[in-house]
Amino acid sequence: MQTTASLTVDGASVADVFAQIEVLDRYPAWMRLVHRVEPLEPDGGRPAWRVELRARVGLLARSKQLRMVRTVHEVPHRVRFERVQDDERDHAEWVLTAWVEEADGGTRLVTELRYGGKLWGSAILEKVLEDEIKRGKAALSELVSAEPTR
Repeated sequence: MQTTASLTVDGASVADVFAQIEVLDRYPAWMRLVHRVEPLEPDGGRPAWRVELRARVGLLARSKQLRMVRTVHEVPHRVRFERVQDDERDHAEWVLTAWVEEADGGTRLVTELRYGGKLWGSAILEKVLEDEIKRGKAALSELVSAEPTR
């Protein structure tokens, strides 16, 4: 499953938005789906995190823990995080790619999530992401306003 979402942060610079997306530690402040993030030892020199995702759809709740590694870091435009577990088991693919670009009056953030598993069905995951993107826009706008890099 692959899903893409975008939002525009009015009045924000590319650098300010990129500062919020280039490290996973910042995601819980604006993206409720990312419940908790714990920095880990680097993976071959690349930053790594333990990430707990939580989603609620009606009465159902899902939780998932992933070890994510930043595999692409092109300041100030593009970042990619990939699931790289540190055990011998076979795990479903999780890849989050995000990029920012100038937009009329602000900055557009585009995210693409690829998920190769079956537990989080694609329809459920797409609905959760759509809802979280809508909620996250306001929170991300507030963060960028409070912590500008300019």
